[in-house]
Amino acid sequence: MASGSGDEEGNTGGVSWRLIGPAPELSKKRCRLMHSSLGYDSDVCLFYVKGEFFAMDARCSHSGGPLCEGDIEEADGVLQVFCPWHDYNFDLRTGRSGTSLQQQVYEVKLEDGNVYVKHRSRLSLQPFPPDRKS
Repeated sequence: MASGSGDEEGNTGGVSWRLIGPAPELSKKRCRLMHSSLGYDSDVCLFYVKGEFFAMDARCSHSGGPLCEGDIEEADGVLQVFCPWHDYNFDLRTGRSGTSLQQQVYEVKLEDGNVYVKHRSRLSLQPFPPDRKS
């Protein structure tokens, strides 16, 4: 057996493909917030723009603005999201900004009609319940 954690719940064992849901349903909105099992700071935005899915950290690397609420525009063939708080722009493919900022992006794949995102934690379109020790 390979070394590392076999614990799927906590999954501190590294990055894995996470099933998000069916592509036809997810393509109905330009951006969806995906909650991370690691908490607020690890949440991810799933964008659907021009027939393609993109994923990046949900909070702007400048001061934590909600990128899912930002405008998405194309300039010179580059799809970008603009943070609604201070208008910083980030390339949806690379996470690069016109400034020195960098946003973490994640691989997305379509398989059998479902969308998957490569991430270190479980991702959900619904918030995770608070941990209760019983």
